[in-house]
Amino acid sequence: MPPPTITPTTPNPTPVVANVPVVPPPVPTVTTRSQNNIYKPNPKYVHTTTTASRTVEPTTINQALSDPAWNAAMQEELRPLRALDTWELVPADSSQNIVKCKWVFWIKYLPDGTIDRYRARLVAKGFQQRAGIDYNEIFSTVVKSAIIRTLLSLAVTNNWSL
Repeated sequence: MPPPTITPTTPNPTPVVANVPVVPPPVPTVTTRSQNNIYKPNPKYVHTTTTASRTVEPTTINQALSDPAWNAAMQEELRPLRALDTWELVPADSSQNIVKCKWVFWIKYLPDGTIDRYRARLVAKGFQQRAGIDYNEIFSTVVKSAIIRTLLSLAVTNNWSL
């Protein structure tokens, strides 16, 4: 039996299309801000800097009194309280409950992270108060819109001049 013969096979040639130019896919022409070295910080992440570069709020009254900025913030808080006679100093009586107060400090920042102003608030420890014994009135420096609407409706119904 004769040995088998192997015949070489040639691959199918690719068809050539004449007069059709090969066009590459379009390249996008969009450039991002970071490619042009433009960076715009997101305002909600501005305050995530390290605390070493920021001023720290005082935790005690003595710390606040030693800094002129905090001292001015405390005076700004006390000014309207004194002007409106918010409280009266009276001698302590054994039958009265002494209501203590506390200073709360915080710093308000601008969107770029710089300090806008120092804020100090004198807060009474309300959980120690009893209505009618420790206080008769409530003082609030904020005028609510419901109060303004009520006063305007009273002025209209009673023909008051504004």
